Amino acid sequence: MPDEGPVQTERDSSPRLFDSPDRRDGRVYVMLDEVSLAVRVALATGRPLLLRGDPGSGKSSLAPYIALRRGWRYYEHVVTSRTQATDLLWTYDHVRRLSDAQVRAPGKPLVDHRYVTPGPLWWAFAPRSAAGADDPRPDREHREDPFRKINKTRSRHHAVVLIDEIDKAEPDMPNSLLVPLGSNEFTVAETGEQVRKERAPSAASDAENRHLVIITTNEERELPQAFLRRCVVAWLPQPGSDRLVRIAQEHFTQYDGGFTETDRELAGKLAEELENARATAKKQGLRPPSTAEYLDALRACRSIGMSPADERWDLLKRLVLLKPQQPDE
Repeated sequence: MPDEGPVQTERDSSPRLFDSPDRRDGRVYVMLDEVSLAVRVALATGRPLLLRGDPGSGKSSLAPYIALRRGWRYYEHVVTSRTQATDLLWTYDHVRRLSDAQVRAPGKPLVDHRYVTPGPLWWAFAPRSAAGADDPRPDREHREDPFRKINKTRSRHHAVVLIDEIDKAEPDMPNSLLVPLGSNEFTVAETGEQVRKERAPSAASDAENRHLVIITTNEERELPQAFLRRCVVAWLPQPGSDRLVRIAQEHFTQYDGGFTETDRELAGKLAEELENARATAKKQGLRPPSTAEYLDALRACRSIGMSPADERWDLLKRLVLLKPQQPDE
């Protein structure tokens, strides 16, 4: 994405909050031209960007990459079957309030705002309000940004929010987000507090929207048409062999100190094996292996010194690439 300025690496200044096999720290992403254009369209229109595609196609990794590259704050929420639209705006601790009500001194009222926890969209659109900085009440509580370790050096006036796997939610949940996402404001039901997107100083304003909401779906459930119409929609295909090798080069150069010609040859061979494994999985009605599993296989080969000539090569494929397949009799 050459139009977005220098990459903010934060390698030494910020903890690796997403240091895991499926890293989502934003340091590596090989972007398709179509997806790059979709990001720019979403920013220009202020609409959410909905990323569609199979698991492991790189949907969830895009948001932290854009946030890091632009130096914007980052928030995420992984949706489950119990997620409500309000969870992305705020949560209210009814259990703690009930407990406090049972032990409070006679005549001492409960303060409802003490039981409110801002959600990722609140933190993104109005960080001062989420932190309690604009609350004039003397008993206000200061709240900590849940992603403060990576956001402390990033722009207060810009943010990227990842709403991951929205298809896992109940069918009416996506439509419940349309109003707050469209207006950038909402009212906390329990307290009546109105939350609006903070105005940025003129220096922080430009032709693009200052916030980007990225929503992913694994196509496990059809999304409402009204919701789809309000989004910029992009499809992420599973990467082919050439792109897999490029992804491997970026990952191992960034995280493992280099990528040799031997590594490239091994990556190419594993990419071919992954393509074959996908075809086999499709015939058997199984979930195809993902890019993450491809990188795991390559990392394992490098670590234990395995090549395609190794007698354990077929076993490695079953362990990492074709896990659902039963061993040959």
